[in-house]
Amino acid sequence: MSRPEHTRTYSTNLTSGSGSRALEGRVGIITGASRGIGAAIARNLASKGCSLVLNYTSDSSEKLTQELAEELQSQHGVQAVIVQANVGDENGPKHIVEVAKNKFSHQKTGKFQLDVIINNAGVAGNNRIETVNCEDFARQYNINVRGPLLLLQAALPYLPNDRSGRIVNLSSVSSSLGYISQSVYGGTKAALEAMTRTWSRELAERATVNSVNPGPVATDMYGTNDESFINFNRPFLQSTPLAAPRKEFEGDKTDYYVSVGGRPAYSEEVAGVVGMLCLPEAGWTTGSVICANGGMVFSS
Repeated sequence: MSRPEHTRTYSTNLTSGSGSRALEGRVGIITGASRGIGAAIARNLASKGCSLVLNYTSDSSEKLTQELAEELQSQHGVQAVIVQANVGDENGPKHIVEVAKNKFSHQKTGKFQLDVIINNAGVAGNNRIETVNCEDFARQYNINVRGPLLLLQAALPYLPNDRSGRIVNLSSVSSSLGYISQSVYGGTKAALEAMTRTWSRELAERATVNSVNPGPVATDMYGTNDESFINFNRPFLQSTPLAAPRKEFEGDKTDYYVSVGGRPAYSEEVAGVVGMLCLPEAGWTTGSVICANGGMVFSS
């Protein structure tokens, strides 16, 4: 059975108690923003008035990211700048913050404040114990764990001092479900969740810090899963309350989603949860892992 394109259109002009432009005048960084969840988060935050620094890694993503920046500026009237940097490199995260400061510092006073940080960039790799190698271990930990830490370190001088900052880390259900072949990837996401709790204490007077843990998401990577992973994941999807496909919404993808056990999340659904955590009303939530996986994993 051929695997279909995974796309879904949602409105991101969501309202809140503070109005649909609740993040007006704020500045945020999104790593891995060129596509998928990162691009969906960018659209969500821009619709709330947040100006953005959109990070991408590869040359092939430059055009896509630039088009996204132009879309956000045109549709939502925010400022958006793109920056190429590998968050897995030691100097990559610092470069992102430097570009943000150069773009968004006040022209007269030089003041710069970074209000929102979304640690979305990440890589995955599936290896059973006997095939794990040090190169892949370093690659995943450098990008998924060290990268967010170094980005926050570089951003630290510019965070608010009134608890209004918002930091959201993109984790995964792999941190807790014990997926076969994900010793390394699952470990990186568990480490990110551990840092989330630590940062929530260290930064208590400056920002809330939370993680969001999606399950399968209909991104470019979703259709590349091999049959062994699909078969292993099927029972998890079948027991996920919101994963049951509905033909009126899934259309011609319904049969495929039934065959693999259930539908994945759409990027906009995960972005919606991230967007809520960035609102002023979310100021009493910190150090938490917020489930955005249709019930595949429940909060403990």
